[in-house]
Amino acid sequence: MPVSFLSPSSRCSGRSGGEGIIRIFIKTTEKGFYTKTVKMANKGPSYGLSREVQSKIDKKYDPELEDRLVQWIVAQCGDSVGEPQPGKQGFQQWLKDGCVLCELINSLCKDSKLVKKIQSSTMAFKQMEQISQFLGAAERYGVTKSDMFQTVDLWEGKDLAAVQMTLMSLGSLAVTKDDGCYRGDPSWFHKKSQENRRDFTEEQLKEGQSVIGLQMGTNKGASQAGMTGYGRPRQIFNNQ
Repeated sequence: MPVSFLSPSSRCSGRSGGEGIIRIFIKTTEKGFYTKTVKMANKGPSYGLSREVQSKIDKKYDPELEDRLVQWIVAQCGDSVGEPQPGKQGFQQWLKDGCVLCELINSLCKDSKLVKKIQSSTMAFKQMEQISQFLGAAERYGVTKSDMFQTVDLWEGKDLAAVQMTLMSLGSLAVTKDDGCYRGDPSWFHKKSQENRRDFTEEQLKEGQSVIGLQMGTNKGASQAGMTGYGRPRQIFNNQ
C-alpha cells in the first residue's frame, strides 16, 4: 500500500479521493518534537463503469441471509456482541472492526483459540489487521480460499455479498464438524459433503482386474452357430 510523507512543517489539511492510500502527516510541536497522524484517504464516489459494476455487486447482497447470519452470530457468541441496525450498512458497521468476527471464530474452537488477542480500536489499520486475523483463522479452521472475502470487501463495503458467502461457508463447516461447538439451529446451514475413503487389499485389487463390468456387456451364451465367412451369402434350406 503506497505511503506518502509530508514535510515536518506541513499541517494536516486537505482530502484525497484516492482509494487505499495512507497519508502520514508530521508536524513540529512547541518543544521541538515530531508527532504523526495516520489517516486513510477518503473513498471517492463511483462513476460510469465503476458505478455500474458496484451496483451489480450490491444486488447480490441478500437481506434475508443477513437476518439468518445475525441470528447465528448472536446465538454463537452471546448477547455481548450486540446486534446491528437492519440493512447492509448496519451489517457492515457491526463487523467492520473485526472484533465480532474474531469472537465468532474463537467460539467454534474447544481448546486453543485461533485468535489470541481481540482488541477494539478506532484506528483503520488496527481494524483491518483484526479482519485479516479472522480470515487467517477461518482458513486454518477449514474454509477454502475460494470462499474467502478480501479485507477491503468488508472494511470499505466493496462486496458484502462475499462476506455473507464466507460466513455461510464457515457455518456449514461448523455444522458438518458436529464437535459440540456449534450453537443455534442446525437447519440454518447445509452440511458439506464428506470424504468416504475405502482401502482395499492387494488380493481384492487383483480379483477386481479379472472381473468384467456389466457396463462392458457379456459374452455368455454367445456362439458362432449360423454364422458364415465374410463375403459368402447365408445358406437357407427348405426341409419340406
